[in-house]
Amino acid sequence: MILLVILLILAALVLFAVWPGVKREELRAPFYGRNYAHRGYFGKDQRPPENSLPAFAAAARHGYGIELDVQFTSDRRLVVFHDDTLDRMTPGKGFVHDAAWADLSAMPLAGSEEHPPLFADMLRTVAEANPATPLIVEIKSRNEYSKTYLEELCRATLAELKVFPGPYCIESFDPRVVGIIRRQAPGVLRGQLSDSYRSYRHDGTKIIPAYALSHCFGNFLGRPDFIAWCPDKRNWAVRLAIAAGAMPVMWTALPEHDTQKLETDNDAVIFQWYEPKEQYK
Repeated sequence: MILLVILLILAALVLFAVWPGVKREELRAPFYGRNYAHRGYFGKDQRPPENSLPAFAAAARHGYGIELDVQFTSDRRLVVFHDDTLDRMTPGKGFVHDAAWADLSAMPLAGSEEHPPLFADMLRTVAEANPATPLIVEIKSRNEYSKTYLEELCRATLAELKVFPGPYCIESFDPRVVGIIRRQAPGVLRGQLSDSYRSYRHDGTKIIPAYALSHCFGNFLGRPDFIAWCPDKRNWAVRLAIAAGAMPVMWTALPEHDTQKLETDNDAVIFQWYEPKEQYK
């Protein structure tokens, strides 16, 4: 009997942790059944480079939605940049959050004439190309970021999005960020990004945090509207969250994947390096 009670309590705690937010069909509608260009519409040759103004303009002109990443510079300028560090995409070294905007703005992206854009400039570029473009905005986070820092980052992101004419939603790998968005902007669609346990472990995440993050145990903080999941098979917790009403979103679809099946199995697909339909549902 005691064992049964313990098992029931554990089951209740798991359900509490994993359960998503209530369905909000009206908020989901603009994002449903669409393909989203990952970091803009760019090729393997990085011409135009990912997360550059030409890549975003190209995605908007093609009629795609756009998924992008935002983070702070050292002087609290909100920039569009995917990696935590400058090394892969620029001649610079070190963390993006340690670089001043004056320095970052002068760095070429992937050896091109393009430079990392401010979020405000990206929004203006997309609005001019196609004001109805839906945006999935990922707020970048790291374990060492304080609650105050993340609150400021979320507040700045939301403030700049207020002038964008099209629909937008917010996502993050960090459940703390999803929770902050829930508090700061309850009327904005929000999503929990998650990766496989194997991937978290490969990146050096310890066993317990890797399991918790890959199984969306932080959903109780943000009660996400959607779960953005990787190409790996969904684990039991992700399947449970989707069965409980979370909108399934896939990242990142590549040409070698069964893209037709991905579109069948997901309500939105974030893609890269191929040319799918703009809307498939």
